[in-house]
Amino acid sequence: MTCASTSGFLHEYDKRYLCMSLKRIVGSHFTNYREAWEANDLIIRGLIHATLSKTYSLEQVGQAAYDVHHNLHQGKVGVLALARQTSLGATDLETRAALLPAINRFRDG
Repeated sequence: MTCASTSGFLHEYDKRYLCMSLKRIVGSHFTNYREAWEANDLIIRGLIHATLSKTYSLEQVGQAAYDVHHNLHQGKVGVLALARQTSLGATDLETRAALLPAINRFRDG
């Protein structure tokens, strides 16, 4: 599986696995321009949003990977890579404050 083709436009695979039904090629795309605009509008209006269960520091990234691997999380897991604390990327603090209960729905404590 590739996501957003971050590995480039040329995807190589071992055809033996494909022929032996051990791999499948499945194509998909997220959206067209209009659907993407509408999805962003829903996010901006606070009708849909990512739900975080836990935010880890960069030093805890190993634990974050472990928790995800063992399905010990609900919702999304965040890792602070260049930020000292959460919410530093928020530009509309009033809207963010109103949405915090939904955003933090699955957080531990």
